[in-house]
Amino acid sequence: MIEPKHPKLPIVRQCELLGLARASYYHQPEPEPDENLRLMRVIDETYLAHPEFGSRQMTRWLRMQGHRVNRKRVRRLMQLMSLEAIYQKPNTSRRHPEHRAYRYLLRHLKIERPNQVWAADITYVPIKGGFIYLFAVIDWSSRAVLAWELSNTLDASFCVRAVQRAIQEHGVPEIFNTDQGCQFTSTEFTQPLLALGVKLSMDGKGRCLDNVFVERLWRTVKYNEIYLKSYQSQIEAHTNLENFFRFYNDQRPHSTHDRDGRHFTPMEVYRGQRPIALSA
Repeated sequence: MIEPKHPKLPIVRQCELLGLARASYYHQPEPEPDENLRLMRVIDETYLAHPEFGSRQMTRWLRMQGHRVNRKRVRRLMQLMSLEAIYQKPNTSRRHPEHRAYRYLLRHLKIERPNQVWAADITYVPIKGGFIYLFAVIDWSSRAVLAWELSNTLDASFCVRAVQRAIQEHGVPEIFNTDQGCQFTSTEFTQPLLALGVKLSMDGKGRCLDNVFVERLWRTVKYNEIYLKSYQSQIEAHTNLENFFRFYNDQRPHSTHDRDGRHFTPMEVYRGQRPIALSA
């Protein structure tokens, strides 16, 4: 936990040690009413099971479950959570009109090795009295989580930090795939990758399943970690997610990676202990 009056460690250094952005510590977003926070949890769980639900279908579903909501409220909460239906994206995931969107490069691509394709996305994480956002970078072939970051804002900076850390620790990918969200089409995000010779790939508009392996990661993280706990703060969320991703990468066998009856972990595959060939 951050101690503002720590005798030896300034707030900046404490944030660095915890992997938190200093802006996230100082920024205090407008709190949502408890009723909305409970509703957001239901929306998030429903969306994992039905990613095709837009605000209209989600509203109908919630009403069938006994929730007294209108579409305007549901649409606002889905936008706040950065949720998109397969056929439609909310404003938080639409690219800025002045930003360039790049062609989707993964269709029918044979993915044979680590660092051939990386993918990234943002999801919503509930905490006591509010919510935060989780960004993660995965290696497509191995499913290894190469870097991740938490933030209480949806700007591009926390995504950029995670990508920079992934590159420092794991090298440069050949292709980097995201959706067309404004964070990912911004020059703050794209230019450092282009400068390294990385090819940018972006999901077709309204096609969140183009980034299917990140969507599957979110299901795994939420059903096996986030939904099982009630984080009291961003710092507690960070500590628990750090432990979970370490377990996911290094100890949890992945059902996709098996040979002669043995399942391999994502990091075992990433480090070359098992060759892989996938078609996107």
